[in-house]
Amino acid sequence: MTDTNTALRATALDWIAANEARLSAFNKRIWDHAEPAWREYKSVRDYVEILTAEGFSVEEGSGGMPTAFCATWTQGKGPVLAGFSEYDAVPGNSQQVVPYEAPREGLHPYTAGHTDPHSVLGTASLTAFLAAKAAMEKHGTPGTLKLFGEPAEKVCGSKPIHAAKGYFDDLDACVVWHPWPHNTVTGETHFGAYWSAIITFEADNPEAWIDPTLMPIEGAHANARCPGATDALCLMYTTTKYTKEAMFPHAGSWTLNEFILGDGGATSDNLTPRFAQIQYSWRASSLGIQEQIWKVLAQNARHVAGITGCKAYVRWVTKTRVGLPNQAMTDLTWKNLQAVGAPAYSEEARDFGRAIQKNLGLEAMEDPFIPEVSRLTPPAEFEARLRAGLPAWQKHLSADDYVEYSWHAPTVRLLAARPRLRAPEKGYSYPNWAYNALGGHPAVVDPGMFVAGKTMALTLLDLASLPEALALAQAEFRERTGGGVGGSQWVGPLLPADFDPPVDLRWPEYVTTVRGEEWTFPTPHHGTGAGEPI
Repeated sequence: MTDTNTALRATALDWIAANEARLSAFNKRIWDHAEPAWREYKSVRDYVEILTAEGFSVEEGSGGMPTAFCATWTQGKGPVLAGFSEYDAVPGNSQQVVPYEAPREGLHPYTAGHTDPHSVLGTASLTAFLAAKAAMEKHGTPGTLKLFGEPAEKVCGSKPIHAAKGYFDDLDACVVWHPWPHNTVTGETHFGAYWSAIITFEADNPEAWIDPTLMPIEGAHANARCPGATDALCLMYTTTKYTKEAMFPHAGSWTLNEFILGDGGATSDNLTPRFAQIQYSWRASSLGIQEQIWKVLAQNARHVAGITGCKAYVRWVTKTRVGLPNQAMTDLTWKNLQAVGAPAYSEEARDFGRAIQKNLGLEAMEDPFIPEVSRLTPPAEFEARLRAGLPAWQKHLSADDYVEYSWHAPTVRLLAARPRLRAPEKGYSYPNWAYNALGGHPAVVDPGMFVAGKTMALTLLDLASLPEALALAQAEFRERTGGGVGGSQWVGPLLPADFDPPVDLRWPEYVTTVRGEEWTFPTPHHGTGAGEPI
């Protein structure tokens, strides 16, 4: 390290120490907003305000996405270093920061809540970039910092769009992270691909289903009705369940999930259902498997549309690539994680965990958190754990859209602690509300959040002030891509540059009516509004 590098690092860590309380409060605000994918209006407002106040130039609505942003700070001519903040929550996970099950009051119990939580993910990245900027500004270090606001991560929505529209074209390196039950850095096994599409069935001419002259009595109610969109959707759902066995062998840890979107036609009538939509999302370790799954889905859609007097359409939500490793970036970030050290948890944090255990009828533990969150896990050890459950040919696992950055510049993925409760016995699973409640408690999540923020800040400053570190990472990137961006092994964005962001679709959101603030499910009088048992 040079004297300049040492001074930069010290300044960044001092800045974080002086601003921890402010950033902890910011994280809590984002957690409280609990806004779902594509509808993070309050969250993005808070990010734009703080970044603007801290001297960043902010492009709001970047890539045609109202809740995305691109924040840039530049000083002289130096490397362009990027990262991102996420801030979307997950429908069905509403929970207060209390040690018992309690969805937020005044809203439907199945509103959104932060699970990973992305409130913490986004705030740690914000911390890193603000600290790096403060240090570079003080010491006159040239470079550009770009922090992207990435909405809709739970549908891997915005990063493939930013990539397709050229926002990553000028990047020199990227530093990203995710809350995790370990403190480590991702090695060779990165995340895989996530594709999502909404298939629509529309009965645009149901009157032509039957010749009305076949009936001696005039009147639509006496005629056979065109099956229509609801039947098409039901057949699509069932047919896909049948053909799932034929999509790909049960290897490679691929998954396929669906969600039915309502059309607002809540009042029944003896008319053909005209419009229905079903969303499919699938994850796999290679793009070839992704294409095979889509081939079956598209064939199913065409056939059931023909059976039901409908036309089938597709609206792509997202298509991601798979992750590209960079060992030089892994090694650099691991050194910085070791310099920062593992999170330490206060008695306040442990008391909250113990209270959850007591309320579940369990014996409270002296340390209620799993041991991995309080120690560092070497990347090689973490990699071996991942590989132990994978076939040798599988190079990627699960899915996450951070992978989009990795094809445009050397990218590292840090993992830092997000506490989980220790199981009282093998096979015991805590309810989701407990996990979500932990994610909103500052004493529980702040330690890991600031370990991540400090580690990323130090890595950004190393890349800005140690040319040899950046050169090593970029040389590896060129080797792995067969020449860099556009090289023989490079994979370009899977969405077209003119892709229309799917922000206009019927995603869940909070709404304000004469009844007050509600979820798209109206707030019920009792419980979930399900009524009496059948």
